[in-house]
Amino acid sequence: MTLRIATTQPAGSADPRANGRLARELMRAAAAEGVRLIHFPEGFLSGYAKEQIADWDDVDWPMAQEEVGEVAALAAELRMWVVLGSAHPLTAPHRPHNSLYVISDEGRVVARYDKRFCSNTEITRFYSPGFEPVVFDVDGYRFGCMICVEINFPHLFSEYERLGVDCLLLSAWPVDSIFQIKAQAYAAINNYWLSLSVPGQSADLMRSAIYGPDGGHLVSVASADVPAVVTLDRDAPAVEMAMKRARPWRAEANRGEIYRSRRVDDPRSADQTCV
Repeated sequence: MTLRIATTQPAGSADPRANGRLARELMRAAAAEGVRLIHFPEGFLSGYAKEQIADWDDVDWPMAQEEVGEVAALAAELRMWVVLGSAHPLTAPHRPHNSLYVISDEGRVVARYDKRFCSNTEITRFYSPGFEPVVFDVDGYRFGCMICVEINFPHLFSEYERLGVDCLLLSAWPVDSIFQIKAQAYAAINNYWLSLSVPGQSADLMRSAIYGPDGGHLVSVASADVPAVVTLDRDAPAVEMAMKRARPWRAEANRGEIYRSRRVDDPRSADQTCV
């Protein structure tokens, strides 16, 4: 049982209409490659706060919501799942969430991940935080969602490992090149695939990429108008060590009983000053 997924690196703008058109172009390109799930950057559809949006009053929210509907309609037509970054408006005077819409291959928003750990600027000026992880299943593969600065909170990544994800979808607008190294490391530490989607504006720092459960680099986006595609296959020999040996062993180790059951009662163990 395999699954084709794609990550993207479009250069979004403050214009939801233009961003929606670009999203649909990338969806059609991915469909030609047999993709079942396509992944977009943080804040892509609405425009990203701080960089592109200075005030939420500048956003045409009805247009943005209409564009989500157009993307969803095409998802149903193409039989494709879409994970789409966008601000999600709340009732005034509450600030929006920084979100990822999970759109099913039936053209419905079936889940939404709201960024939990916002930056200082985000939480004081732009966004309301979320509080829950989000997982969803596609063709027997489980996915989880995270956004940008959350990369600095390791317990969020291990939480998704405990929730049984096969692939983590990390949407971001990075400001330093170390971000990519952190993402690759989390794939290796947690033994799951990790799809990183960043905007075209980050191309000087990194390319959107997909990493394997052993942390290996599988593919990067070559250009803004071409998605990068990978086939997930849990039974592939290349991932056997990471997914079927290392991951179960690390889960057992984290539970700790294998160590507690071997605790020794020895004065030479208890005295940490002896040689």
